[in-house]
Amino acid sequence: MSRGLLLIDVDGPLNPFAAKPTRRPPGYETFRLTPNGGWHTGPAARRRGMRVWLRRDDGELLLRVAEDTGLELVWATTWMREANTYIGRAIGLPELPVIEFPDRDLRAGHGWRADGGWKWPAVAEYAAGRPLAWLDDELRDHRAFVPARTAFVQIRASMPTLLCHVDPRRGLRPAHLAEVRAWAADLTDPSA
Repeated sequence: MSRGLLLIDVDGPLNPFAAKPTRRPPGYETFRLTPNGGWHTGPAARRRGMRVWLRRDDGELLLRVAEDTGLELVWATTWMREANTYIGRAIGLPELPVIEFPDRDLRAGHGWRADGGWKWPAVAEYAAGRPLAWLDDELRDHRAFVPARTAFVQIRASMPTLLCHVDPRRGLRPAHLAEVRAWAADLTDPSA
């Protein structure tokens, strides 16, 4: 069997963006991405721009899980290549492969199709024939993307797949990584 993948979303798992906006979660640091592409932390993070909360330990934890399980870390996020530029550097990850999401609607305010199903086909294509564990905050059956999720599950029916939902108010927790480890152990278990 091919080497498995550990897909990582940024907003939700690494950036608990849905936490109370005036209260940074414990252990997280504030970063700001300014409209001109500046990336700031510390006192400079008070500038205007998109707020991102990150926990520097998450990079080391993800690297350890990847090393211990043999899974390949891959970005599966709307940040796409900017995840390497900003997020990965901030939490100590090396440059990672990136799943590109070409299914954009530039008329939408955020650029992504309104039906919410735009990630599923790109992930299915990227991971074809490979086991995958996916850490994301949008893996539940939201009515808007049920058709895309259903198609994904059908395509992946014969391939080991773990869809690990992460609460965007709390971010990545030890239980998520334990779930990935247990799932990955079954990949190499001859009795599985």
